[in-house]
Amino acid sequence: MMLASSLLAVVSFATPALSQGAAPVSQNPAAQSPANPSTQPPGENNQGGYADPIAAFNEPMFTFNLKLDDWVLRPVASGYATITPQPVRESVDRFFDNVHVIPRFANNLFQLKLVEAGGEIARFGINSTLGLAGFFDPADLLFGLKQHRNDFGLTIRYYDIPTGPYLMLPLMGPSTIGDTVGLVADGAMDPISYFVPWWVSITVATGEGAAEAVNYRSLHLNMFEEADRYAIDLYGAVQDAYLQMRVNKVKKLHEEQW
Repeated sequence: MMLASSLLAVVSFATPALSQGAAPVSQNPAAQSPANPSTQPPGENNQGGYADPIAAFNEPMFTFNLKLDDWVLRPVASGYATITPQPVRESVDRFFDNVHVIPRFANNLFQLKLVEAGGEIARFGINSTLGLAGFFDPADLLFGLKQHRNDFGLTIRYYDIPTGPYLMLPLMGPSTIGDTVGLVADGAMDPISYFVPWWVSITVATGEGAAEAVNYRSLHLNMFEEADRYAIDLYGAVQDAYLQMRVNKVKKLHEEQW
């Protein structure tokens, strides 16, 4: 997941609470973590998941990512949005979702969610044909087949494997050590890398990621501004929101199991 989608996802998670007057998040929320690891939600590591031992790296990288968004990504996305109607951009977003079917299928399978894994294959077949390569979503509109987002970072958490400290990745946004391993594992599932030279696959992946980031950012031009309006400490808010979001996703995966 590129910077735009990952940061915007956690900002959207954090903004409602902030706008309702919730207390701002501490720069180092380790003190807010549970004292008793046994009370932690499924998938959260034994350090509580909020410690930030590499803050000296994370904070400058967060600033770098925001500057990159201010100076490059948002201006490009704004220009793209002025010449491309929103329905077209939404169709492009659906196309990229359709392309990334393999990690969703594989990780649902890894978690023994056979119905969800089968649903992803069915969605891909329907949307790639009736949906014109995924630009439309007849799998949902006509057959009620919902997308089941999943990734290898969630699979690690699903089996209660510690994910390590919080990590702010350049270009990619908030993560943890375990979620970064998950990004690599999901990237290794891209079939194109096994059929073309490495430099071709890297070029294609870079171009695809840039196009996806610009398109996604164009659909959410004002979201950073909304979060920044309420958050005294945007770094802490994004960190806390990301970690909470990942824990909540794993809790939902466990609940769906039953």
